Formats: sequence, C-alpha cells, structure tokens
Amino acid sequence: MQTLVITGGAGFIGSNFVRYILRKYPDYRVHVLDALTYAGNLDNLATVSGDPRFEFTHGDIRDAEIVDKVASRADAIINFAAESHVDRSILNPGAFIQTDVAGVWTLLEAARKHKHERFLHVSTDEVYGSIPEGSFKESDLLEPNSPYSASKAGGELQVRAYHKTFGLPTVVTRGSNTYGPYQYPEKLVPLFVSNLIDNQPVPVYGNGLQTRDWLYVLDHCQGIDLVFHKGAAGEIYNLGGGNERTNIEVVGLMLKYLGKPESLIRHVTDRPGHDLRYSVDNSKIEALGYQPAASFEEQFQATVQWYVDNQDWWRRVKEKPTYQDFMQTWYKERK
Repeated sequence: MQTLVITGGAGFIGSNFVRYILRKYPDYRVHVLDALTYAGNLDNLATVSGDPRFEFTHGDIRDAEIVDKVASRADAIINFAAESHVDRSILNPGAFIQTDVAGVWTLLEAARKHKHERFLHVSTDEVYGSIPEGSFKESDLLEPNSPYSASKAGGELQVRAYHKTFGLPTVVTRGSNTYGPYQYPEKLVPLFVSNLIDNQPVPVYGNGLQTRDWLYVLDHCQGIDLVFHKGAAGEIYNLGGGNERTNIEVVGLMLKYLGKPESLIRHVTDRPGHDLRYSVDNSKIEALGYQPAASFEEQFQATVQWYVDNQDWWRRVKEKPTYQDFMQTWYKERK
C-alpha cells in the first residue's frame, strides 16, 4: 500500500485532492500534514476523518523535525502547502518567502533523505506574469509580478535544483484560477457568493476586466493525479481549465444564479501590480490524458449552489477573528 504525504491537505485544493485520492485508489494511504493556519480547516476533512487509510498531523512544513518524521513513513510527497493569496502577500511578503520557499526546501530535504519515489509540487500560472494574447508554454520565461507569485517561482526553482543536482524525481504543476467547494472565503468566488447570499456588496477590482482561466477543483485534482502517476521526472506541466472569463463576467453569472441585482457590485481601487490576463497552453498535460470533466457553466453553477447549501461551513469561517481582521484591513486598503 502506497503512502502519500499531502501537505496543506486541510486547505481548499488539498482537501479536495485528499477525498479524490481516497475515493479513486483503495490501496493508497494518505497522511495530511497541515499547520492549520487561517485557511486550514479540519471541517474540510470531516468526510474522510474516519477512514482507516487517513492520518492527520498538525505541523508546519518549515519544521524539519515534524516533516522528517512524517516523510520517513511515506513513499511520496505532494505539496499543496503555501501562503496563497496575493492581497495577503502585499500586506506581508515575508510570510510567503518563509513558507513558499524555505518550507519547500525543508520538504525537498526530507524527500531526498528518505529516497521518495516522487515529489510533486503544486504551483500556479501566476509565476509567468501577465500575457496580453496567446497562452504560456512551460518553457516560457517566469516574470512574477506579486510577492505571492514570486515566492511560488522561488519554490519551483528549489524543486528544479533538487532534480538537477540530486536526481530527486520531481514534477511541478502550474494550475490556473481554481474554484469549487471548500474554498476559503477571501477568494473571489466564495467571498462574492457568500456576500450576495446576505445581500452584501461585492468588491470588484478596477473595471473588472481582468481575465482568468477558470479551473474547477476536481479537474485540477485530475490533472495533478495524472502528472503524479504519468509525468516525466524533472518536468513542469501547465494545468488550465480552458475557460477564459473576465472577473466581471463571472460576477454576472453569480448575480444570475442567485437572482441578485447589479447594484450590489462595488468597484474598488485596483490591486497594485494586478496582472490583466492569464492563459496557459494545456498541450503537454493533455498528452497524459487530461480532459476537463464538464462545462464551465455546469461546474460554476454547481459551485454557487454548494455555497448556498453549505452556509454553516462558510459562516463559521467568516465569524473567526482572523478572517474579520484581514477583511477589515483589506477594505481599508481598497478605499
């Protein structure tokens, strides 16, 4: 039975991946390592907590002792752990360097020591920067424009170095803008849907014409699964949804599905260094068999409905002082 360490497994994409793996592979064990910072939530793992193949350790990926202990009993590491919100990186860049660069190095050292069969690092399309037309290929120059994307690029370079220098069998995925159930409600979709349910205004950056490639979280999980099992060691794989929409278009869909008026839209000061457009070429991962499961409209409407049906989940999150303190600071910066 193969044992996977999934770091950041109590977060948004990580918890969805944990459920995905346990459902798809009955002979796999999953050991989640998560620091349970503001976005880590054990409620996200409630449906698998009783599975005998599941284990949880509360710990930080920067803690070499804890990482070594967990890694010593595993065959591979899949790293979701990260500081991951651009706005937070603008307010506190140092935290992103510590987790997204130094933390990745700690994981790589453990994987090398214990001769792991695979190390998969989950990165982001934001490492490329903005592209006015066309789509980024994996070989394109990295030009990150925020402290967050720069920290993710730094972690990726550590992964590359450990493959080139030590022969560690690494792979990297660069995922596009992901949405779905259990996303922490500081990100656009859960923040806006939860606000709209309560008839509260939604803050749109600038004119809202920033374009993103929207990727449903279970399609993201499928792509990571394919790269983990079939990707070539040392390689990087773009992972997009093939669904380019402007932010204001996405907001319009939320208003439509929830039956809310456009008067709830509030245009606020744009984010410093805000990338206008992201787009990635999926050709490389499609060669492994990647194909999104359903249309954007179907998946997006189902996501909106999930937040309607699971208000207890996001209300508990939004009631926490850590959430309220950040949002108050964020709104102050945007006025």
